[in-house]
Amino acid sequence: MEFFESSFDQVVTFARENAAWAPPIVFLLAFGESLAFISLLIPAWGALVALGALIGTSGISFWPVWVAAALGAALGDWLSYWIGQKLEYRVQHIWPLSRHPDLIPRGERFMRKWGVPGIFIGRFFGPLRASVPLIAGIFEMPFWSFQLANISSAFVWAAVLLTLGDGISRLLSLWPW
Repeated sequence: MEFFESSFDQVVTFARENAAWAPPIVFLLAFGESLAFISLLIPAWGALVALGALIGTSGISFWPVWVAAALGAALGDWLSYWIGQKLEYRVQHIWPLSRHPDLIPRGERFMRKWGVPGIFIGRFFGPLRASVPLIAGIFEMPFWSFQLANISSAFVWAAVLLTLGDGISRLLSLWPW
């Protein structure tokens, strides 16, 4: 984990020094955080919060970073949904999901209970974020129902993470050191 933490620190430092690169960096981080296999290996939400902290303090504009994060997250979930449709339950035998045998059954129970709103809810809970779109694809959830929940939740999720970082940054700037 230390490797990822130092790598994310370097990414955040690079974005601070090169504001024009912030949207593509955020897009890639959100894509990886939302893609089923990658999100289990590289949890990027902390880096996204840290990049959100740069928004008020380093001249990085909120709007392009927000749109980039939302599009990256939506694309990652769409690709996970597509993989679920194509591979069906065979997906649970592919590494790294094979190392987390409880994820697919948990995601399945969650999706049976919540259905389409589960896409929106699942985006906000770490391990579910990795399995819910796969399960939606396996169950062949209607494409447009999935996409509506996917895209709307991606924009809300991105706003929450970036705003959380920005809010923490503003609070810390008020703290009398």
